[in-house]
Amino acid sequence: MDEEYDVIVLGTGLKECILSGLLSVDGLKVLHMDRNDYYGGESTSLNLIQLWKRFRGSDKPPAHLGASRDYNVDMIPKYIMANGALVRVLIHTDVTKYLYFKAVDGSFVYNKGKIHKVPATDMEALKSPLMGIFEKRRARKFFIYVQDYKENDPKTHEGMDLTRVTTKELIAKYGLDDNTVDFIGHALALHRDDNYLKEPALDTVKRMKLYAESLARFAGGSPYIYPLYGLGELPQAFARLSAVYGGTYMLSKPECKVEFDEEGKVCGVTSEGETAKCKKVVCDPSYLSNKVRKVGKVARAIAIMSHPIPNTNDSNSAQVILPQKQLGRKSDMYLFCCSYSHNVAPKGKYIAFVSTEAETDNPESELKPVNEPSLDNCFISTSYDATTHFESTVDDVLNMYTLITGKVLDLNVDLSAASAAEE
Repeated sequence: MDEEYDVIVLGTGLKECILSGLLSVDGLKVLHMDRNDYYGGESTSLNLIQLWKRFRGSDKPPAHLGASRDYNVDMIPKYIMANGALVRVLIHTDVTKYLYFKAVDGSFVYNKGKIHKVPATDMEALKSPLMGIFEKRRARKFFIYVQDYKENDPKTHEGMDLTRVTTKELIAKYGLDDNTVDFIGHALALHRDDNYLKEPALDTVKRMKLYAESLARFAGGSPYIYPLYGLGELPQAFARLSAVYGGTYMLSKPECKVEFDEEGKVCGVTSEGETAKCKKVVCDPSYLSNKVRKVGKVARAIAIMSHPIPNTNDSNSAQVILPQKQLGRKSDMYLFCCSYSHNVAPKGKYIAFVSTEAETDNPESELKPVNEPSLDNCFISTSYDATTHFESTVDDVLNMYTLITGKVLDLNVDLSAASAAEE
Protein backbone atom coordinates (compact mmCIF):
# COMPACT_ATOMS: atom_id res chain seq x y z
CA MET A 1 0.00 0.00 0.00
CA ASP A 2 2.94 2.38 0.45
CA GLU A 3 3.75 2.61 -3.26
CA GLU A 4 2.51 4.87 -6.05
CA TYR A 5 0.49 3.37 -8.91
CA ASP A 6 -0.55 4.61 -12.33
CA VAL A 7 -4.02 3.21 -11.77
CA ILE A 8 -5.88 1.74 -8.80
CA VAL A 9 -8.82 -0.45 -9.76
CA LEU A 10 -11.60 -0.97 -7.19
CA GLY A 11 -13.91 -3.97 -7.51
CA THR A 12 -13.20 -7.23 -9.33
CA GLY A 13 -16.30 -7.25 -11.55
CA LEU A 14 -15.79 -8.36 -15.14
CA LYS A 15 -15.42 -4.81 -16.51
CA GLU A 16 -12.84 -3.87 -13.89
CA CYS A 17 -10.85 -7.09 -14.41
CA ILE A 18 -10.75 -6.67 -18.20
CA LEU A 19 -9.50 -3.10 -17.76
CA SER A 20 -6.88 -4.02 -15.17
CA GLY A 21 -5.66 -6.76 -17.54
CA LEU A 22 -5.50 -4.43 -20.56
CA LEU A 23 -3.78 -1.64 -18.59
CA SER A 24 -1.21 -4.04 -17.09
CA VAL A 25 -0.41 -5.39 -20.57
CA ASP A 26 0.14 -1.75 -21.61
CA GLY A 27 2.89 -1.51 -18.97
CA LEU A 28 0.97 0.58 -16.42
CA LYS A 29 1.52 -0.12 -12.72
CA VAL A 30 -1.84 -1.37 -11.44
CA LEU A 31 -3.15 -2.08 -7.92
CA HIS A 32 -6.47 -3.94 -7.84
CA MET A 33 -8.51 -4.02 -4.62
CA ASP A 34 -11.91 -5.41 -3.64
CA ARG A 35 -13.87 -5.14 -0.39
CA ASN A 36 -15.14 -8.70 -0.90
CA ASP A 37 -13.18 -11.88 -0.20
CA TYR A 38 -14.03 -13.28 -3.66
CA TYR A 39 -13.53 -12.23 -7.28
CA GLY A 40 -16.32 -11.04 -9.52
CA GLY A 41 -18.15 -8.27 -7.63
CA GLU A 42 -21.64 -7.97 -9.12
CA SER A 43 -20.76 -10.45 -11.88
CA THR A 44 -19.64 -13.36 -9.71
CA SER A 45 -20.95 -16.97 -9.71
CA LEU A 46 -22.14 -18.51 -6.45
CA ASN A 47 -22.36 -22.08 -5.20
CA LEU A 48 -25.64 -23.25 -3.66
CA ILE A 49 -24.75 -22.38 -0.05
CA GLN A 50 -23.59 -18.88 -1.06
CA LEU A 51 -26.77 -18.46 -3.12
CA TRP A 52 -29.01 -19.42 -0.18
CA LYS A 53 -27.05 -17.14 2.17
CA ARG A 54 -27.47 -14.17 -0.16
CA PHE A 55 -31.15 -14.57 -0.98
CA ARG A 56 -32.60 -16.69 1.84
CA GLY A 57 -30.44 -15.68 4.79
CA SER A 58 -29.69 -19.33 5.59
CA ASP A 59 -26.78 -21.61 4.71
CA LYS A 60 -28.93 -24.76 4.39
CA PRO A 61 -30.29 -25.23 0.87
CA PRO A 62 -32.73 -28.15 0.37
CA ALA A 63 -30.86 -31.47 0.24
CA HIS A 64 -32.70 -32.68 -2.90
CA LEU A 65 -30.88 -30.03 -4.99
CA GLY A 66 -27.60 -31.93 -4.64
CA ALA A 67 -24.09 -30.86 -3.65
CA SER A 68 -23.48 -27.13 -3.20
CA ARG A 69 -20.10 -27.27 -4.96
CA ASP A 70 -21.72 -28.60 -8.17
CA TYR A 71 -23.45 -25.26 -8.65
CA ASN A 72 -22.01 -22.12 -10.24
CA VAL A 73 -24.93 -19.70 -10.41
CA ASP A 74 -24.20 -16.45 -12.30
CA MET A 75 -25.38 -13.25 -10.71
CA ILE A 76 -25.33 -11.45 -14.08
CA PRO A 77 -26.17 -14.19 -16.59
CA LYS A 78 -24.91 -13.45 -20.11
CA TYR A 79 -23.77 -15.46 -23.12
CA ILE A 80 -20.80 -14.58 -25.32
CA MET A 81 -21.35 -13.85 -29.01
CA ALA A 82 -18.95 -16.22 -30.81
CA ASN A 83 -17.56 -13.50 -33.11
CA GLY A 84 -18.28 -10.61 -30.77
CA ALA A 85 -16.18 -8.01 -29.00
CA LEU A 86 -15.53 -10.08 -25.85
CA VAL A 87 -14.07 -12.98 -27.87
CA ARG A 88 -11.84 -10.44 -29.66
CA VAL A 89 -10.63 -9.08 -26.31
CA LEU A 90 -10.01 -12.65 -25.04
CA ILE A 91 -7.88 -13.43 -28.12
CA HIS A 92 -6.12 -10.03 -28.12
CA THR A 93 -4.99 -10.66 -24.52
CA ASP A 94 -4.47 -14.42 -24.89
CA VAL A 95 -6.80 -14.99 -21.92
CA THR A 96 -8.38 -17.84 -23.90
CA LYS A 97 -5.68 -20.12 -22.48
CA TYR A 98 -7.22 -19.86 -18.99
CA LEU A 99 -10.78 -20.73 -20.06
CA TYR A 100 -12.78 -23.52 -21.69
CA PHE A 101 -15.86 -22.63 -23.72
CA LYS A 102 -18.70 -24.65 -25.11
CA ALA A 103 -21.32 -23.64 -27.68
CA VAL A 104 -24.84 -22.82 -26.48
CA ASP A 105 -27.47 -25.18 -27.92
CA GLY A 106 -30.25 -22.85 -28.99
CA SER A 107 -31.45 -19.31 -29.54
CA PHE A 108 -35.20 -18.74 -29.51
CA VAL A 109 -37.78 -15.98 -29.72
CA TYR A 110 -41.25 -15.71 -28.17
CA ASN A 111 -43.93 -14.84 -30.70
CA LYS A 112 -47.72 -14.93 -30.35
CA GLY A 113 -47.62 -17.17 -27.31
CA LYS A 114 -45.14 -19.71 -28.73
CA ILE A 115 -41.38 -20.23 -28.69
CA HIS A 116 -39.61 -20.44 -32.08
CA LYS A 117 -35.98 -20.95 -33.12
CA VAL A 118 -34.54 -17.65 -34.35
CA PRO A 119 -34.01 -17.85 -38.14
CA ALA A 120 -30.68 -16.18 -38.92
CA THR A 121 -29.96 -16.95 -42.59
CA ASP A 122 -31.90 -16.82 -45.86
CA MET A 123 -32.29 -20.64 -45.80
CA GLU A 124 -33.58 -20.71 -42.21
CA ALA A 125 -36.01 -17.92 -43.04
CA LEU A 126 -37.64 -20.17 -45.64
CA LYS A 127 -38.24 -22.91 -43.06
CA SER A 128 -39.37 -20.74 -40.16
CA PRO A 129 -42.99 -21.03 -38.94
CA LEU A 130 -42.71 -17.39 -37.82
CA MET A 131 -43.71 -16.20 -41.31
CA GLY A 132 -46.18 -17.00 -44.06
CA ILE A 133 -45.02 -18.02 -47.52
CA PHE A 134 -44.96 -14.53 -49.12
CA GLU A 135 -43.37 -12.94 -46.05
CA LYS A 136 -40.65 -15.63 -46.15
CA ARG A 137 -39.66 -14.56 -49.66
CA ARG A 138 -39.47 -10.91 -48.64
CA ALA A 139 -37.47 -11.76 -45.52
CA ARG A 140 -35.12 -13.94 -47.56
CA LYS A 141 -34.38 -11.00 -49.90
CA PHE A 142 -33.66 -8.77 -46.91
CA PHE A 143 -31.36 -11.39 -45.33
CA ILE A 144 -29.43 -11.73 -48.60
CA TYR A 145 -29.00 -7.94 -48.74
CA VAL A 146 -27.63 -7.97 -45.17
CA GLN A 147 -25.35 -10.97 -45.81
CA ASP A 148 -23.89 -9.34 -48.95
CA TYR A 149 -23.58 -5.85 -47.44
CA LYS A 150 -20.00 -4.59 -47.03
CA GLU A 151 -19.52 -1.19 -45.44
CA ASN A 152 -16.58 -0.24 -47.70
CA ASP A 153 -18.04 -1.61 -50.96
CA PRO A 154 -20.71 0.77 -52.35
CA LYS A 155 -21.76 -1.83 -54.95
CA THR A 156 -23.37 -3.80 -52.12
CA HIS A 157 -25.34 -0.79 -50.79
CA GLU A 158 -28.06 -0.78 -53.47
CA GLY A 159 -27.96 3.01 -53.56
CA MET A 160 -28.66 3.45 -49.85
CA ASP A 161 -26.41 5.26 -47.39
CA LEU A 162 -27.05 3.32 -44.18
CA THR A 163 -25.45 6.05 -42.08
CA ARG A 164 -28.45 8.21 -43.10
CA VAL A 165 -31.28 5.81 -43.96
CA THR A 166 -33.14 4.76 -40.80
CA THR A 167 -33.78 1.11 -39.97
CA LYS A 168 -37.50 1.73 -40.47
CA GLU A 169 -36.90 3.09 -44.00
CA LEU A 170 -34.58 0.20 -44.92
CA ILE A 171 -37.09 -2.40 -43.74
CA ALA A 172 -39.95 -0.60 -45.54
CA LYS A 173 -38.05 -1.06 -48.80
CA TYR A 174 -38.44 -4.84 -48.36
CA GLY A 175 -42.08 -4.58 -47.26
CA LEU A 176 -41.63 -6.67 -44.11
CA ASP A 177 -44.54 -6.84 -41.67
CA ASP A 178 -44.39 -5.74 -38.02
CA ASN A 179 -44.17 -9.30 -36.77
CA THR A 180 -41.00 -9.96 -38.83
CA VAL A 181 -39.52 -6.59 -37.88
CA ASP A 182 -40.07 -7.52 -34.23
CA PHE A 183 -37.95 -10.67 -34.29
CA ILE A 184 -35.30 -9.18 -36.61
CA GLY A 185 -34.82 -6.16 -34.33
CA HIS A 186 -34.95 -7.97 -31.00
CA ALA A 187 -33.84 -11.57 -31.56
CA LEU A 188 -31.22 -11.03 -34.32
CA ALA A 189 -30.00 -7.45 -33.90
CA LEU A 190 -30.56 -7.79 -30.13
CA HIS A 191 -31.95 -4.29 -29.57
CA ARG A 192 -33.52 -3.83 -26.14
CA ASP A 193 -36.38 -1.56 -27.24
CA ASP A 194 -37.77 -0.04 -30.46
CA ASN A 195 -35.67 3.16 -30.56
CA TYR A 196 -33.42 1.55 -33.20
CA LEU A 197 -36.16 1.98 -35.83
CA LYS A 198 -35.58 5.75 -35.79
CA GLU A 199 -31.78 5.42 -35.92
CA PRO A 200 -29.41 4.90 -38.91
CA ALA A 201 -29.73 1.34 -40.24
CA LEU A 202 -25.96 0.63 -40.32
CA ASP A 203 -25.88 -0.42 -36.65
CA THR A 204 -28.75 -2.90 -37.10
CA VAL A 205 -27.22 -4.38 -40.28
CA LYS A 206 -23.87 -4.82 -38.50
CA ARG A 207 -25.59 -6.49 -35.53
CA MET A 208 -27.44 -8.89 -37.87
CA LYS A 209 -24.17 -9.73 -39.64
CA LEU A 210 -22.45 -10.36 -36.30
CA TYR A 211 -25.26 -12.74 -35.31
CA ALA A 212 -25.08 -14.68 -38.60
CA GLU A 213 -21.26 -14.87 -38.57
CA SER A 214 -21.28 -16.01 -34.94
CA LEU A 215 -23.89 -18.65 -35.74
CA ALA A 216 -21.76 -19.99 -38.60
CA ARG A 217 -18.65 -20.04 -36.40
CA PHE A 218 -19.42 -23.15 -34.34
CA ALA A 219 -22.17 -24.54 -36.58
CA GLY A 220 -24.31 -25.01 -33.46
CA GLY A 221 -27.90 -23.98 -32.89
CA SER A 222 -26.98 -20.53 -31.59
CA PRO A 223 -24.39 -17.78 -32.07
CA TYR A 224 -23.35 -17.97 -28.42
CA ILE A 225 -20.62 -19.65 -26.39
CA TYR A 226 -20.34 -19.87 -22.62
CA PRO A 227 -17.48 -20.84 -20.27
CA LEU A 228 -17.48 -24.16 -18.44
CA TYR A 229 -18.06 -23.54 -14.70
CA GLY A 230 -19.89 -20.26 -15.33
CA LEU A 231 -19.08 -16.60 -15.81
CA GLY A 232 -17.22 -16.26 -12.51
CA GLU A 233 -14.28 -17.75 -14.43
CA LEU A 234 -14.00 -14.65 -16.64
CA PRO A 235 -12.98 -11.97 -14.11
CA GLN A 236 -10.50 -14.43 -12.57
CA ALA A 237 -8.92 -15.11 -15.97
CA PHE A 238 -8.37 -11.38 -16.61
CA ALA A 239 -7.09 -11.00 -13.04
CA ARG A 240 -4.48 -13.70 -13.79
CA LEU A 241 -3.51 -11.77 -16.92
CA SER A 242 -3.02 -8.59 -14.88
CA ALA A 243 -0.92 -10.49 -12.30
CA VAL A 244 1.28 -12.01 -15.04
CA TYR A 245 2.05 -8.44 -16.19
CA GLY A 246 2.90 -7.22 -12.67
CA GLY A 247 -0.51 -6.13 -11.39
CA THR A 248 -0.96 -6.34 -7.59
CA TYR A 249 -4.15 -7.85 -6.12
CA MET A 250 -5.69 -7.35 -2.66
CA LEU A 251 -9.03 -8.88 -1.68
CA SER A 252 -10.98 -8.31 1.60
CA LYS A 253 -9.91 -4.64 1.78
CA PRO A 254 -12.57 -2.80 3.80
CA GLU A 255 -13.74 0.76 3.03
CA CYS A 256 -11.45 1.56 0.04
CA LYS A 257 -11.97 5.31 0.38
CA VAL A 258 -10.98 7.32 -2.70
CA GLU A 259 -8.88 10.39 -1.77
CA PHE A 260 -8.86 13.66 -3.72
CA ASP A 261 -6.37 16.56 -3.77
CA GLU A 262 -7.36 20.24 -3.47
CA GLU A 263 -8.06 20.43 -7.23
CA GLY A 264 -10.60 17.62 -6.93
CA LYS A 265 -8.37 15.13 -8.75
CA VAL A 266 -7.98 11.62 -7.37
CA CYS A 267 -4.67 11.10 -5.54
CA GLY A 268 -5.00 7.75 -3.76
CA VAL A 269 -7.12 5.14 -2.03
CA THR A 270 -7.18 4.52 1.75
CA SER A 271 -7.99 1.19 3.38
CA GLU A 272 -7.30 0.13 6.99
CA GLY A 273 -5.44 3.36 7.69
CA GLU A 274 -2.98 3.01 4.78
CA THR A 275 -3.13 5.10 1.60
CA ALA A 276 -1.85 3.90 -1.76
CA LYS A 277 -1.10 6.82 -4.09
CA CYS A 278 -2.30 6.87 -7.70
CA LYS A 279 -2.96 9.08 -10.71
CA LYS A 280 -6.23 7.45 -11.80
CA VAL A 281 -8.97 5.29 -10.28
CA VAL A 282 -11.14 2.78 -12.15
CA CYS A 283 -14.12 1.36 -10.25
CA ASP A 284 -17.65 0.01 -10.31
CA PRO A 285 -20.47 2.37 -9.19
CA SER A 286 -20.53 1.03 -5.61
CA TYR A 287 -17.11 2.54 -4.78
CA LEU A 288 -17.99 6.14 -5.74
CA SER A 289 -21.72 6.29 -5.11
CA ASN A 290 -21.72 10.11 -4.96
CA LYS A 291 -20.54 10.26 -8.59
CA VAL A 292 -23.25 8.08 -10.11
CA ARG A 293 -26.98 8.42 -10.61
CA LYS A 294 -29.77 5.91 -10.96
CA VAL A 295 -31.01 5.60 -14.54
CA GLY A 296 -33.13 2.47 -14.33
CA LYS A 297 -33.61 -0.85 -12.60
CA VAL A 298 -33.03 -4.44 -13.63
CA ALA A 299 -35.11 -7.26 -12.15
CA ARG A 300 -33.70 -10.79 -12.22
CA ALA A 301 -35.24 -14.10 -11.17
CA ILE A 302 -33.41 -17.42 -10.71
CA ALA A 303 -35.12 -20.81 -11.05
CA ILE A 304 -33.50 -24.20 -10.37
CA MET A 305 -35.34 -26.85 -12.41
CA SER A 306 -35.11 -30.56 -13.15
CA HIS A 307 -36.12 -30.15 -16.83
CA PRO A 308 -35.09 -28.04 -19.81
CA ILE A 309 -37.23 -25.09 -20.94
CA PRO A 310 -40.23 -26.51 -22.84
CA ASN A 311 -40.33 -26.10 -26.64
CA THR A 312 -36.56 -25.53 -26.96
CA ASN A 313 -35.77 -28.98 -28.46
CA ASP A 314 -34.64 -30.18 -25.00
CA SER A 315 -31.67 -27.78 -25.17
CA ASN A 316 -29.23 -28.04 -22.25
CA SER A 317 -28.40 -24.37 -22.78
CA ALA A 318 -30.59 -21.78 -24.48
CA GLN A 319 -31.62 -18.17 -24.72
CA VAL A 320 -35.19 -17.07 -25.30
CA ILE A 321 -35.86 -13.42 -26.12
CA LEU A 322 -39.35 -12.13 -25.34
CA PRO A 323 -39.75 -8.91 -27.36
CA GLN A 324 -41.47 -5.99 -25.61
CA LYS A 325 -44.44 -5.87 -28.00
CA GLN A 326 -45.27 -9.53 -27.40
CA LEU A 327 -45.61 -8.77 -23.68
CA GLY A 328 -47.10 -5.27 -23.84
CA ARG A 329 -43.96 -3.82 -22.23
CA LYS A 330 -41.52 -1.01 -23.02
CA SER A 331 -38.41 -3.22 -23.01
CA ASP A 332 -37.56 -6.84 -23.75
CA MET A 333 -37.46 -9.73 -21.32
CA TYR A 334 -34.64 -12.28 -21.51
CA LEU A 335 -34.70 -15.93 -20.49
CA PHE A 336 -31.32 -17.63 -20.10
CA CYS A 337 -30.90 -21.31 -19.28
CA CYS A 338 -27.80 -23.41 -18.63
CA SER A 339 -27.21 -26.74 -16.92
CA TYR A 340 -24.86 -29.59 -16.07
CA SER A 341 -23.61 -29.53 -19.70
CA HIS A 342 -21.64 -26.35 -18.85
CA ASN A 343 -20.73 -27.62 -15.35
CA VAL A 344 -22.91 -25.07 -13.54
CA ALA A 345 -25.34 -27.56 -11.92
CA PRO A 346 -25.42 -31.27 -11.01
CA LYS A 347 -26.53 -33.78 -13.64
CA GLY A 348 -30.21 -33.43 -14.46
CA LYS A 349 -30.52 -29.90 -13.04
CA TYR A 350 -31.08 -26.71 -15.05
CA ILE A 351 -30.71 -23.10 -13.96
CA ALA A 352 -32.98 -20.56 -15.63
CA PHE A 353 -32.70 -16.79 -15.24
CA VAL A 354 -35.23 -14.19 -16.27
CA SER A 355 -34.00 -10.61 -16.55
CA THR A 356 -35.60 -7.39 -17.70
CA GLU A 357 -35.58 -3.67 -17.11
CA ALA A 358 -38.02 -3.11 -14.27
CA GLU A 359 -40.96 -0.91 -15.14
CA THR A 360 -42.21 -0.62 -11.55
CA ASP A 361 -40.65 0.95 -8.48
CA ASN A 362 -39.15 -1.76 -6.32
CA PRO A 363 -36.39 -3.95 -7.89
CA GLU A 364 -32.69 -3.18 -7.67
CA SER A 365 -31.09 -0.10 -9.17
CA GLU A 366 -29.10 0.27 -12.34
CA LEU A 367 -26.42 2.95 -12.04
CA LYS A 368 -24.64 5.23 -14.44
CA PRO A 369 -21.64 7.56 -13.82
CA VAL A 370 -22.27 11.33 -13.87
CA ASN A 371 -18.76 12.56 -13.15
CA GLU A 372 -16.34 14.16 -15.66
CA PRO A 373 -13.24 11.87 -15.79
CA SER A 374 -11.05 14.57 -17.36
CA LEU A 375 -11.53 16.65 -14.19
CA ASP A 376 -11.32 14.07 -11.39
CA ASN A 377 -9.47 11.13 -13.08
CA CYS A 378 -12.17 8.72 -11.83
CA PHE A 379 -13.35 6.21 -14.42
CA ILE A 380 -16.56 4.52 -13.28
CA SER A 381 -18.19 1.64 -15.15
CA THR A 382 -21.95 1.43 -15.64
CA SER A 383 -23.81 -1.37 -13.89
CA TYR A 384 -24.84 -4.42 -15.92
CA ASP A 385 -27.94 -4.27 -18.12
CA ALA A 386 -30.70 -6.86 -18.56
CA THR A 387 -29.41 -8.30 -21.86
CA THR A 388 -28.20 -11.91 -21.95
CA HIS A 389 -25.11 -11.20 -24.07
CA PHE A 390 -21.90 -9.21 -23.55
CA GLU A 391 -21.82 -6.74 -26.46
CA SER A 392 -22.97 -3.71 -24.40
CA THR A 393 -20.67 -4.70 -21.51
CA VAL A 394 -17.58 -4.70 -23.72
CA ASP A 395 -18.58 -1.41 -25.40
CA ASP A 396 -18.41 0.23 -21.95
CA VAL A 397 -14.98 -1.33 -21.28
CA LEU A 398 -13.53 -0.22 -24.63
CA ASN A 399 -14.83 3.34 -24.18
CA MET A 400 -13.29 3.47 -20.70
CA TYR A 401 -9.99 2.08 -22.03
CA THR A 402 -9.85 4.89 -24.61
CA LEU A 403 -10.68 7.55 -21.98
CA ILE A 404 -7.95 6.24 -19.64
CA THR A 405 -5.16 5.68 -22.19
CA GLY A 406 -6.08 7.93 -25.13
CA LYS A 407 -5.72 4.85 -27.38
CA VAL A 408 -8.21 2.72 -29.27
CA LEU A 409 -7.82 -1.02 -28.65
CA ASP A 410 -7.15 -2.81 -31.93
CA LEU A 411 -9.51 -5.76 -32.05
CA ASN A 412 -8.62 -6.94 -35.56
CA VAL A 413 -7.60 -10.41 -34.42
CA ASP A 414 -7.51 -13.84 -35.96
CA LEU A 415 -10.81 -15.22 -34.68
CA SER A 416 -9.77 -18.77 -35.52
CA ALA A 417 -7.31 -18.55 -32.61
CA ALA A 418 -10.20 -19.31 -30.26
CA SER A 419 -11.57 -22.25 -32.18
CA ALA A 420 -9.86 -24.71 -29.83
CA ALA A 421 -12.66 -23.76 -27.48
CA GLU A 422 -15.15 -25.77 -29.55
CA GLU A 423 -14.17 -29.15 -28.11
